[in-house]
Amino acid sequence: MKTETLSTDPLPAECGGDIRPATRWKGHRGRYVDWCTIGFCILGALLVGITVLAIASMASAELANPAHLIEVATSSAVIHAILLTFGAGANAVLLLVLFGTPLAYVLARARPSRFKGIVESIVDIPLILPHTVAGLLVYLLFMRRGWLGAPLSEIGLAFEDAYPGTVVAMLFVASPFYVNTVREGFEKVPVHLENVARTLGAGTFTTFRTVTLPLSLRHVYSGAVLAWGRAIGEFAGVVMIAYYPFIISTLIYYSFTTDGINTSRSIAFAVILISFGVFYLLRRMTRFMGRYDDRV
Repeated sequence: MKTETLSTDPLPAECGGDIRPATRWKGHRGRYVDWCTIGFCILGALLVGITVLAIASMASAELANPAHLIEVATSSAVIHAILLTFGAGANAVLLLVLFGTPLAYVLARARPSRFKGIVESIVDIPLILPHTVAGLLVYLLFMRRGWLGAPLSEIGLAFEDAYPGTVVAMLFVASPFYVNTVREGFEKVPVHLENVARTLGAGTFTTFRTVTLPLSLRHVYSGAVLAWGRAIGEFAGVVMIAYYPFIISTLIYYSFTTDGINTSRSIAFAVILISFGVFYLLRRMTRFMGRYDDRV
């Protein structure tokens, strides 16, 4: 059987066609400018530029006297405060993973209702409260005469001016960042995948462990990073219940009120450099997590 194929050649000029469409397209494509993307970059650069200018103003003063910066940054008090801050934030995140992950899954799979809305609003309360109010709530609950502080103090667990007080304050202010991020990840997992696992004999926990959680690993990791960053940056909520031992924000405030701007500025600049390096590495790690579950 003889077959014919449609020609892809351009129509001749007498038929209304363009004899050089590819040449004209290449010429226009070389001069194409995406003004929308350029405008977005300019607007975003203004926001990033504020942070860059603030850091640059501090860096110019600190780099003028690097000996003082090194002396302050390598002092035992600063190193201990940084390690204590990062460690307390990590402990708060571990507690959030243990208790916040089940809550996020329940909220993601629960049907819309008034009760669900109330629970979600309670989870979001630390987002809208002034930090002093959040610290006061934590203090009233975990102080020696508080509803939880009193019975826990009887078994030897104290929170006032103690490390556990720092952890619970960080836990309180960071909880919405973790729960909301992980809940969004669970909501993106199709429910029919869980139903297929159940038809194959898997229970609810097995389905969650083998299907839902692996597909939401990127969101769990991002929520943990956001929560950790929020936790280590807290000041007012922590200082209300645990002024001692010094975390890095409390140490900066103490140095500012006792030694002046020079010492506190050096500590702050060292914290900025360390935090930038840590969060850069944490963000880079997201490239290797959850590639298989990217969905359009």
